Amino acid sequence: MDVIERWSGRYACLLQSALRLGNEQFAAHLGIAVRTVAAWHSDASVVPRREMQQLLDTVYEQAPPAARQRFALLLAKDQAPADSTPPGAQALRVAIAVVVRDSDALLVCRRDDGAAGITWQFPAGVIKPGGKAETATVRETLDETGVHCAVRQHLGNRLHPVTGVLCEYFLCEYLAGEATNSDAAENIDAMWVPRNAVPRFIPVDTIFTPILAALEEQT
Repeated sequence: MDVIERWSGRYACLLQSALRLGNEQFAAHLGIAVRTVAAWHSDASVVPRREMQQLLDTVYEQAPPAARQRFALLLAKDQAPADSTPPGAQALRVAIAVVVRDSDALLVCRRDDGAAGITWQFPAGVIKPGGKAETATVRETLDETGVHCAVRQHLGNRLHPVTGVLCEYFLCEYLAGEATNSDAAENIDAMWVPRNAVPRFIPVDTIFTPILAALEEQT
């Protein structure tokens, strides 16, 4: 059994991911306010008070074995050395744009080598060495979809559970342009979908939890 000597906002968020719960669901599971969960996502270093420490202990101890195994894997990744790249090299970083327009969110349909042949995701692009993540977010969205956007909020970062790439997530507001497939080599389509329908296109267990919270808040 993995023992957390002291829970932090970061570890609490890892437990939330292991349980595969959205912010509201996790808050209800703990019996606390949603804003408290949101605060953990905003400040990973925050240390919950003693009563909350005990509550998180209990939730972890009562979690199903599969969830506890996922937590152990997430914890191992989180505690792994941050720099495992060769000297002089830079770890691959990707900017993810969660672009909202009224009640819709912008998605692109990637060509995939998997069985399905396609994968839906948010517009994304590699952050160039020395470049700013915010700049890459706006640039790649325009290059992929023809949509102009502006960064509204940094939603956080994580190692992607499927690719293992370090991803920086940004909530963006729509400015102008029609959603078109401007990168036919990589994508099949680009389109607006209702925010509450995003989990129908992207498996909910792979969506960064703050994204789900942001989409819920915007509706």
